[in-house]
Amino acid sequence: MTVEVKVPDIGDFKDVPVVTILVSVGDTIAVEDPVVELESDKATMEVPTAVAGVVKEIKVAEGDRVSEGAVLLIVEAADAPAAKDAPKAEAPKAAAPAAAAAAAPAAAAPAPAAASAAAAVTDAGFSKVHASPSVRAYARRVEVDLNKVNGSGRKGRILREDVEKALKSQVVPAAAGGGAVSGGMGIPPIPVIDFSKFGPVEDVEMPRIKKISGPALHRSWLNVPHVTHNDEADITELDKYRKEMDTQAKEEGYRVTLLSFVIKAAVSALKTHWEFNSSIHPDGDKLIRKSYYNIGFAADTPNGLMVPVIKDADRKGLVEISKELGELSAKARKGELKGPDMQGATFTISSLGGIGGTSFTPIVNAPEVAILGLTRSKIAPVWDGEQFVPRLMQPLSLSYDHRAVDGALAARFCVTLKTLLGDMRKLMW
Repeated sequence: MTVEVKVPDIGDFKDVPVVTILVSVGDTIAVEDPVVELESDKATMEVPTAVAGVVKEIKVAEGDRVSEGAVLLIVEAADAPAAKDAPKAEAPKAAAPAAAAAAAPAAAAPAPAAASAAAAVTDAGFSKVHASPSVRAYARRVEVDLNKVNGSGRKGRILREDVEKALKSQVVPAAAGGGAVSGGMGIPPIPVIDFSKFGPVEDVEMPRIKKISGPALHRSWLNVPHVTHNDEADITELDKYRKEMDTQAKEEGYRVTLLSFVIKAAVSALKTHWEFNSSIHPDGDKLIRKSYYNIGFAADTPNGLMVPVIKDADRKGLVEISKELGELSAKARKGELKGPDMQGATFTISSLGGIGGTSFTPIVNAPEVAILGLTRSKIAPVWDGEQFVPRLMQPLSLSYDHRAVDGALAARFCVTLKTLLGDMRKLMW
């Protein structure tokens, strides 16, 4: 009995390129063996088979684009078992935190005539090249022709390291006046320097999550006009109540952290100031107002930051949010997050409170329009009208897209947020 092996549920991804076929005709495969490798601009995932047997026919080729339901293989099933529902694709080896969906394309300024020759390095010229979208984007940005790069990956696949080696081997011509040549879009490139001339060096492989998230962060930084508003919230009373809840929660096997309260407060603030829960329409003339509240949070893992999402946070209480925070954080550390766990955020919170700092500039996770950063709270003297009293103050760093949000609105959002955090009774409204 022959059975079709199809692309399972891979989240919202569509037309994802097949970068590697992991089996050949005649191979014997077992249930959940990976058969192809797909890669979007966010993650690489191996697609497992739901049936064991012998591969009779391969229906796709490397470079083809597939979506959920596309037929990958024809398999002569062992013992002809009834095919079960296809398992979901393996959790991405890495995903961008901060990289929910593609940001609006950069509005590139007209290139100078002197740089017209470099403009030939485009994706259009890479059509027959075996490389992932992120590597193609990197090669285009640093103006390396992938057709002239030897791939060191599986089946000759070109890796980022191959592009970097090719870049180092290029002789960078001096521009008029001794300046650097254009790096594309009028941005001068960072000079390539042989650091070994100054002392011992070592090339250390970056975690895959950083390789993939890097281009997404760069894209957001280039496309979004960032502004960061800093403020402080008095969380003295809130923290007392949080500690009481946490003491009881420990007995039940979970923790209650400040982040749970901030998520609740952020949802209330987003309802009051809906612009922060929107995205800029592709035509640039409208805002897409969202009536759902999915809060992403940056989770620190051994491989880098990942951004799981608390779905429908407006419908959940502090206990439910606290439990879900713990579960998603644990999955992130173990590398067990699935694609849907990191999709659909409308607003993101990045907390460094457990580490330190006084403020920072978190990068907006486009197409969201704002992100809230938290650093370590501290005891500070606060004037109560008669005297200075010690209060526990929580720094807030709100980065926002100035196209969607202006400074006055950002200040009002922070006032609303710190008012909610300052009086925990209002979180119950």
